[in-house]
Amino acid sequence: MAVWDLSVTVEDLGSDAPPVTLSVASDLHVGGVILKLVEKTQIKRDWSDHALWWEQKQRWLLRTAWTLEKYGIHADARLVFMTQHKPLKLGLPNGITLRLRACFSSPVFQTVMGVCRMLNIRHPEEHSFLRPVEEKKKKKDKDSVEDIYDLTGVPLSSASRPCLYNGMPAHFADSPQMEAIYKMLSVTQPPPAPEVITKQYRPASVVDKAHINGRWLDSSRCLMQQGIQENDRVWLRFKYFAFYDIDAKYDVVRLTQLYEQARWAILLEDIDCTEEEMMLFGALQYHISKVSESEPQTLSSNAAMDDLESALQSLEVKMEGESSSASEMLENMTAPELNDYLKIFRPKRLTLKGYKQYWFKFQDTSISYFKSKEESIGEPIQQINLKGCEVAPDVNVTAQKFLIRLLIPAPEGMNEVYLRCDNEQQYAQWMAGCRLASKGKSLADSSFQSEIENIRSFLAMQKTSSGSHGNAHANDESINPHSLVSPRYHKKYKAKQLTPRILDAYQNVAQLSLTDAVMRFLQIWQALPDFGLSYVVVRFKGSRKDEVLGIAPNRLIRIDLAVGDVVKTWRYNNMKQWNVNWDIRQVAIEFEGNINIAFACVTADCKIVHEFIGGYIFMSTRSRSKSDTLNEELFHKLTGGHDAL
Repeated sequence: MAVWDLSVTVEDLGSDAPPVTLSVASDLHVGGVILKLVEKTQIKRDWSDHALWWEQKQRWLLRTAWTLEKYGIHADARLVFMTQHKPLKLGLPNGITLRLRACFSSPVFQTVMGVCRMLNIRHPEEHSFLRPVEEKKKKKDKDSVEDIYDLTGVPLSSASRPCLYNGMPAHFADSPQMEAIYKMLSVTQPPPAPEVITKQYRPASVVDKAHINGRWLDSSRCLMQQGIQENDRVWLRFKYFAFYDIDAKYDVVRLTQLYEQARWAILLEDIDCTEEEMMLFGALQYHISKVSESEPQTLSSNAAMDDLESALQSLEVKMEGESSSASEMLENMTAPELNDYLKIFRPKRLTLKGYKQYWFKFQDTSISYFKSKEESIGEPIQQINLKGCEVAPDVNVTAQKFLIRLLIPAPEGMNEVYLRCDNEQQYAQWMAGCRLASKGKSLADSSFQSEIENIRSFLAMQKTSSGSHGNAHANDESINPHSLVSPRYHKKYKAKQLTPRILDAYQNVAQLSLTDAVMRFLQIWQALPDFGLSYVVVRFKGSRKDEVLGIAPNRLIRIDLAVGDVVKTWRYNNMKQWNVNWDIRQVAIEFEGNINIAFACVTADCKIVHEFIGGYIFMSTRSRSKSDTLNEELFHKLTGGHDAL
């Protein structure tokens, strides 16, 4: 075979060094090229992390057994010989920036897994990398140097779980400095100064919120292919809002970062909430920061004791299950039911809300309603089956507004129904019933009473306890309410007007432990109507105007851009197939009942939408038995797609 010259730039020789020229033949494999290079440079070092990068084609030559001919490499190829792991600046949800070594040659999905393993974050599949928002540099900011915490010395391990020492990965237990960094990852940050909040970018509309989703990195391609260079900055964020198996004992870092991401979403009005909810979020933030200052989280936990504890608990549950008496069994066989007058409203687009009162009956997993109590012996006006429906609260305790929002699955999408209750008692019972029914459980289920209690305690937290906050003011001069609420309220209320309201709400949460307070904050966040929605501006096939597509953990939502109304909802479990035409960049989805939709994406690449849908379907396949091993192949199968050749 003819011998020809191939020139390769060797990164380790410095940027000014000329490329190294090698005499090669087309049947020489990539491993042979590397061997010749190493011999020619005569540098003694560990070359195991090095690989060849082909500049024109933007790809790594990782298959060392492939020949130059198979890769299609000729004399004009510009090759660079460099390390695969390079330093990367990583911005975390809590605002801290780390500098760590990340893999630039693996798909981003694997790189994220490696980073999460190093930081002791379980379930890395829920995360991804996001390109940061470009910040305009002001002249004044030139002097301010950002703190960057260096973790580049941490060796990269391939074990699926890091070895824990004193409750933290061994590499953080090495020195007091490293231990301090782990503490910053696992303890919540104090409330930000009001001017820090107002300086941050805040989305003003759904379209603004949609733009952020155009910045997610592609999970199937590596960092280098996406233009990320050594020492560049990316953000690590929760991308999929389907949080699996959160355990406060093992998820200290994961929980803290999730809380921080939720807190910033609320402070920057990324997700809408009512004024009452904002005051409660403010109170919880205040409480969390107060408690984390006074009782630093104990990170050590004895594994043997933990195992014993969980074994005893499961034994307890078994014993309880076996001791049910005959009378209890009889009681369960005669299923309870709820009957009451409620008001119902079915929103149509652009209509005013008009509620009508009917007599409602709740049996098994369905609700029927009649004109009056007397007519409830006959046929109902309508029976609504709640199995598989969405249940969302819409409550304002002070205004005595107790609404239950139901999204009922139907062949052509989802039908929306609002139920209005008169009081807390009624709301707690019906809400608990709806929640159980949506999971396919009847009112006879043993968790019905505890569900009612949960809802009641939730409502109690939103109540303001008048008269009791007088003494709270005395010892709480430290509170800066503008650090705890979004900028809208900075303009609307003076600090002295907000303080008593936040302290009122604080009375209801002051007894919670740090972990419970963080969990409660996340629960209320997850109960918000817009929780978990990622927006993309799209153009539906046959339509002349742009619309918004909301992607949720279990459904897709079509939103009218002009009015902001939900036009249609489609659930993933009614989806037969979805595919992307990579040539015309169009996503097509087929649902049961011969329903087909197709759209092109405006604010994000269609690969991002494809990845969101596939990612959520992947999240729903996780099960406890396999919780430790991640089916990476399935993830790539569902999210990878194949770019147009």
